[in-house]
Amino acid sequence: MTTATTTDWRERHAHDLMASYAPPLRLLVRGEGCWVWDDEGTRYLDFLGGIAVNSLGHAHPAVVEAVSTQIATLAHISNYFASPAQLQLAETLKRITGAGDEGRVYFGNSGAEANEAAFKLARRTGRPRILALRNSFHGRTMGALALTGKPALQAPFLPLPGGVEHIDTTVEALEEAMRDDVAALIVEPIKGETGVVPLPDGYLAAARRITERHGALLIVDEIQTGVGRTGAWFAYQLEGVTPDAVTIAKGIAGGVPLGVLVTFGAASGLLQRGDHGSTFGGNPLATAAANAVLDVIEREDLAGNAHRRGEEIRAAVERLRSPLVTEVRGRGLLIGVGTVEGASSAVAQAALANGLIVNAINPTSIRIAPPLIVGDEEVEAFAERFGTALAAS
Repeated sequence: MTTATTTDWRERHAHDLMASYAPPLRLLVRGEGCWVWDDEGTRYLDFLGGIAVNSLGHAHPAVVEAVSTQIATLAHISNYFASPAQLQLAETLKRITGAGDEGRVYFGNSGAEANEAAFKLARRTGRPRILALRNSFHGRTMGALALTGKPALQAPFLPLPGGVEHIDTTVEALEEAMRDDVAALIVEPIKGETGVVPLPDGYLAAARRITERHGALLIVDEIQTGVGRTGAWFAYQLEGVTPDAVTIAKGIAGGVPLGVLVTFGAASGLLQRGDHGSTFGGNPLATAAANAVLDVIEREDLAGNAHRRGEEIRAAVERLRSPLVTEVRGRGLLIGVGTVEGASSAVAQAALANGLIVNAINPTSIRIAPPLIVGDEEVEAFAERFGTALAAS
């Protein structure tokens, strides 16, 4: 076995891995809390959190203990059997989503898989049309890509599964498109991959009224916004809305792959035995990790911390008064910094050079999504390093 070194790891990556991603920025070797280190010993403040995945940061003791204990006991058993960790997590998810006793839970491995399950749920209504929003993102598998409102991502893989129509993100467009042959509307409360762009005020509540009137499902994609990141367990709860289904992934298991579909009420009876499945979905290891993550978030009120720290971070960016920054948007610890055209990449690169990890999603947007455990030290370090990056760009 060979070991990557500072002189060869980029070449090895290019030689051995598929070219479906951009070249990696650094070779990271360890992490602790909100910080990571590369192979040369440089320390970085991680304000991307594995793209909103590392809810408890890196190497959190609760996750380390849960995963270590579970893998030494029972890691995988297939869905011919149940495990205590799986049963506990399903019960917890029904409670924190508000699905209640009638709710049901399906476990997969990723956000894309959760949205594939949601796609099938909608198809099971027997209605032919599914509505989604333009500039949305729901994943890159074929069904999830069909739901994604980005034609450039879809073009190389046409034809995609049919029956999906993309509409503008306005109540008027939804009213015009909605009829009794619509199976479902799927929405992200905040369009993360579009630049952290929230839905218009009142849109989600209006979508709930309109879908109910026509007997269509309201499916909320909380893969990037859920699990405390926006200041509540789920962003739809901040709007006082109850969906028919919610998809969850990213932050739920602290970096261990897990995706979830939770259904509410009558929607829980749509998928039948044999309709869907996953070999690894809901295995003891992943569900034990998720139980540990959710327990810490609840005990330490990390959703409340996300709300408070998010306000502090947005205020810190605004105080910098950089001419490169056009707006600051988002909710909790999912923050989008709008920049003048073409500046975002230079700012993100300057930030990395200054020991700060953020993400340039597009030419005019920077995404910030630190762990929910972020505290005073990290907020102060972010403000200093981000300010330096803006000044250097």
